[in-house]
Amino acid sequence: MSKPIIICAPEPRSIDLIFTETAKETLFSQYDIVETDATQIATLDTAILAQARYIIGQPPLSLNTLQKMPELRCVLNVESNLLNNMPYDYLFEKGIHVITTGAVFAEPVAEMALALALCLSRTIVESDTAFQEGKELWGGDGNSEASLLSNSRIGLIGFGDLGRAIAKLLVGFRAQISVFDPWLPPSLLTDADVLPASLEQVLTTSDVIFVVASVTQENTGFLDADAFSKMKRGARFILLSRAEIVNFDHLMTAVESGHILAASDVFPEEPMPMGHKVRKLKGFLRSAHRAGALDVAFKQMGDRVLEDMKLMDQGLPPMRCKRAERETVARMRSKPVLKN
Repeated sequence: MSKPIIICAPEPRSIDLIFTETAKETLFSQYDIVETDATQIATLDTAILAQARYIIGQPPLSLNTLQKMPELRCVLNVESNLLNNMPYDYLFEKGIHVITTGAVFAEPVAEMALALALCLSRTIVESDTAFQEGKELWGGDGNSEASLLSNSRIGLIGFGDLGRAIAKLLVGFRAQISVFDPWLPPSLLTDADVLPASLEQVLTTSDVIFVVASVTQENTGFLDADAFSKMKRGARFILLSRAEIVNFDHLMTAVESGHILAASDVFPEEPMPMGHKVRKLKGFLRSAHRAGALDVAFKQMGDRVLEDMKLMDQGLPPMRCKRAERETVARMRSKPVLKN
């Protein structure tokens, strides 16, 4: 009996990046792997398209190409962002799943979120730099701008996999956590031991705000000068999802004025131009989109892909990866990552 065909176009990932040696052996022993460039799928042999059961990656797919793939059961996105690059209505009509392994990044990004919050709250980077320059302040003199994360008021904008992971890490800090997420019912938030809140409440009451919402057609740039002006003076603003959710110029102005402190793992351009103001902006802590990029997370992708394909081979739905929802997937506006 011939093995099921997988079309593999996982860029910017690769098979070696997302599968351990053991998992890769399983992949190649149980499936026929057709490796190709994401832009070349439409040019594959008609027989391959007709028999393909899975696609690993989320390459652009036209309706014409999909209509040549009657055996397709699932598109397994290993980039993490669900991209608006295929006719979802047709996929849903045919019962073809589109799923993402993005949840593997929740835990490592949550740890980075906590690290950035602690660095901002305890002025760790500034104190280290001062020590290197022989300008350190000892004891209480070095804590004039420091604050505790414990028992503070925390705001989360977004409460998907990443927001929930951050909330779990914050349990030990006994913080009061308020969440704004218009796509979730209040009871789901209260069940997670966080407080449902309006955006206004999160902005005006929080000592630290974590921004972990996906970028959609409704919220691009919605955190702007008006939003930053509502924040407490000295509040910490930590951006972890995508820069497009923020008016970045307004964010820099709010930091430059001394009204808030900020940290970001994501930027409007990656990399940012060498002369860009954000590179030297005091009160702004920078991380080069590396919060989730750990080998352990990449390898979890491969494990989850194998588990879900095994379920689907048995006629069962995927359970380890997150499924695209008919009502929301076409509203996503995140840019794909270009570098692992």
